[in-house]
Amino acid sequence: METIFPPFDPDDEGGHRPRLRQVRQIPIRMILPNLVTLLALCAGLTAIRMAIEARYGEAISMIVIAAVLDGIDGRVARLLRSTSRFGAELDSLTDFVNFGVAPAILLYVWTLDEVRSLGWIAALVFAICAALRLARFNVSIDNPNKPDWQANFFVGVPAPAGALIVLLPVYLEYLDLPHNSFTAPLVLVYTIAVGLLMVSRLPTWSGKKFGARVPREAVLPLFVLVVVLAASLLSYPWHLLAAGAFIYLAALPIGWRAWKKHRREDQAAAAGSTETEIGDSI
Repeated sequence: METIFPPFDPDDEGGHRPRLRQVRQIPIRMILPNLVTLLALCAGLTAIRMAIEARYGEAISMIVIAAVLDGIDGRVARLLRSTSRFGAELDSLTDFVNFGVAPAILLYVWTLDEVRSLGWIAALVFAICAALRLARFNVSIDNPNKPDWQANFFVGVPAPAGALIVLLPVYLEYLDLPHNSFTAPLVLVYTIAVGLLMVSRLPTWSGKKFGARVPREAVLPLFVLVVVLAASLLSYPWHLLAAGAFIYLAALPIGWRAWKKHRREDQAAAAGSTETEIGDSI
């Protein structure tokens, strides 16, 4: 009669003994990018806590830190050649919390709760749009035949940029813009609009290739520029964040026109090559 647990000889050397899976050592370079991502997640979760405690300045600071770390972890992974599927999934989940949930809760606690359920719906729409935008980015398949210039564009506003520009009304209040009865309805419409921009098909600048190579003569000016920006962010955070949000919004149609220009040039080149092939065949 068969038993559920058949006996076996632990000293059997005939090759029937199951092999134990050896535990491999993981190099530190594979762990480092994920640690940066986890630090960004800690910043996003801390931003949620600060928002609940009505410490909006600290909450925005945590979101900005999360955005900086989000820009670092991918580049660190590529430099160390430690990209992995696990890291990509962890990065997407972290981005949803940092740039979808945290800004939505901050805006709701700050002013959207004044319009009650409508404000919560706007917060939900923004968070859901961030999730959909990240999901679309994850499942998008790169076309090997696409021109190089398309690598300079995203489809829709990326989640970190969406989180930073959706907080523009908070920056303006810290710049002494009056908070009145019209603030909550306007922020409601603005929040939904930014969420829709994230899931739109609007081409936006990606900046992926920016800074990949720096000319030798530009290294020292770049150091000075980074120091000036960091000092400005510490000294005039709301002025710099508000100006950055306005500049990004103003650059959206410029990026769209640049994308259309490249597209027309490709179509013209393709049409010219087709006419040449037809002429050669005749």
